[in-house]
Amino acid sequence: MTRHIALLAYPDCQLLDVSGPWQVFASANALSPEPLYRLTLIADVPGPVMTNGELAVYASHMYADMPQLLPLDTLLVAGGSGVMDKRHDQHVLALLREIAPQVRRLGSICSGAFLLAAAGLLDGQRVTTHWRHASQLAEEYPALSVESDAMYIQSGDRYTSAGITAGIDLALSLVEADHGAALAGRVARELVMFLHRPGGQSQFSEILRCQQDAGPLRRLLDHLHGDPGGEHSLESMAALMAVSPRHLTRLFKRYLTTTPGTYLTQLRLEQARLALLDERQAISLERLAERWRLGGAEQLRRQFQRYYGVSPSVYRQRFGAAAIPTLVEPLSCP
Repeated sequence: MTRHIALLAYPDCQLLDVSGPWQVFASANALSPEPLYRLTLIADVPGPVMTNGELAVYASHMYADMPQLLPLDTLLVAGGSGVMDKRHDQHVLALLREIAPQVRRLGSICSGAFLLAAAGLLDGQRVTTHWRHASQLAEEYPALSVESDAMYIQSGDRYTSAGITAGIDLALSLVEADHGAALAGRVARELVMFLHRPGGQSQFSEILRCQQDAGPLRRLLDHLHGDPGGEHSLESMAALMAVSPRHLTRLFKRYLTTTPGTYLTQLRLEQARLALLDERQAISLERLAERWRLGGAEQLRRQFQRYYGVSPSVYRQRFGAAAIPTLVEPLSCP
């Protein structure tokens, strides 16, 4: 069965909110013996749609065509700065309300949640959006339960995701739900990305946190990232910063909203996660825990489950290179 996936765009939408999910479904088609998805881009009128990156995408249908496209398997609304104007378009809101009962999965990428919220289609649902817009979404639409740090959320037949690249993670999760982890894994590997970040995973990695303005902690963070498995105690970290342990904890709370110990544990968990993906070695959890100073195997297992949403064994089984079979010949690069 070919599933019909429609993406809704508008002027000043985010380019990657459209092209990212689109490419996931297109790659699934390319990696399968027969097309799995029919893709349709919808906008005000057929033709070029200028994104906020000043690169146009091409819509084949206009909003007024949506009732003729029913039933739809999935409709995803792109995010972008233009959504703040589009959410006041009463014609589009009315069309979304009209077709929603005949759409199996209705979702949004990034700030696209504002359009669905304005149509009343997310009332009573758990939702997420880009962390920068989460407080505004919660304030302006109190009927929503906004979770500001989730990567993506499924709430019944409603799907919302965080900013930009999280739309790719959401699309991968839909491919996995439709056709299994093997195909979703193959798509992710073609796109050279990690399959797939769990929906409940934080929108930030520790590397991204390090790249933010960490103020006076920059020197210490560079030191920790250079040697995550080193013997870093609270006292030694404080000594490197020439402050007391108590003051160091206050600095972490102020600049990173966490503690030195939690930050270091999450940094080490990232190293353990990367080791699980390395098909050249079959390292045990006990050795991983010892290598990255994460206690024993059981402690590593509990921490990994809490942070990544899956157990280390399931993660290795599903996401490791050796675990993902080739369904058809690999795509060749031009």
